[in-house]
Amino acid sequence: MSDHDFDFEPQPGIPAPLPQGEEILWQGSPDMKALASEAFKIRWVTGYMVALAFWRAFVIWTESGLAKALPTLVLYLLFAVGTYLLVLLLAYVQARATIYTLTSARAILRVGAALQVTFTVPYKVIEVAALGLTKRSKQGIGTLALQVPDEMRLSYTVLWPSARPWHIRHPQPAFRCIPEAEKVARILAEAAQAKLNEPELTHAPVGTATAGLAPAE
Repeated sequence: MSDHDFDFEPQPGIPAPLPQGEEILWQGSPDMKALASEAFKIRWVTGYMVALAFWRAFVIWTESGLAKALPTLVLYLLFAVGTYLLVLLLAYVQARATIYTLTSARAILRVGAALQVTFTVPYKVIEVAALGLTKRSKQGIGTLALQVPDEMRLSYTVLWPSARPWHIRHPQPAFRCIPEAEKVARILAEAAQAKLNEPELTHAPVGTATAGLAPAE
């Protein structure tokens, strides 16, 4: 993947030029190490491989002795290291390809490494925004999930890893493993409230016009 893969975008993470009056309030991407840990479960995968290496070496030691067990242990540990590096690479590619954007009117998620897809979530359809912080994170890393109506018919598979974990039947787009997550959540809350309180032009007989406030939920 090169920096020119998304040259068709008017600016990174934005599929089309923003309408007049709409502005970008925040942009960011997942933290690679946090994504590897939270989404790809790199510790569990590597731990399993290491445990498998020692178990296999122990079995061979009991059957054939230490001379044959040691080479087996080294080989399996090399597999474990290779698995760790592979998962880390996948997390790096996903984090690099993903861009989250908050504008004054909507949330935008550009996701996918092999197949790039952009999801747009207007603030007016967001039912609930849920913030979950990563434990022991000095950067305030967390995941900001957006609950949307079922009518949007989102695909968990296409969204992943930018989806709220385990919400498979009713997928929720999520800003996954973002630094300063609390700050981003405040930006989202303020922008959504401002959009909901924005005056809207309502239909009226020809020759007249009325303005009303959209109800805030």
